[in-house]
Amino acid sequence: METIFIINALKLVGYGCAAIGPGIGIGIACHGCCTGSARQPELAGRLFTNFIIAAALAEALALLGFVLAFIL
Repeated sequence: METIFIINALKLVGYGCAAIGPGIGIGIACHGCCTGSARQPELAGRLFTNFIIAAALAEALALLGFVLAFIL
């Protein structure tokens, strides 16, 4: 019984560590979008669209890790 509790706790810790990567990725993408928009305001709409797509893909990785933590 105690072993199952430890394994489940380690799964959640593993997911927490895995969520750091997408968080850093979204931060870097946001920085690039803000910097690009400041340098060339006429491309702000296109940069923002690309940022939203990149953020969605990074979030999908985080959600995939969340689901795998409960399945395995």
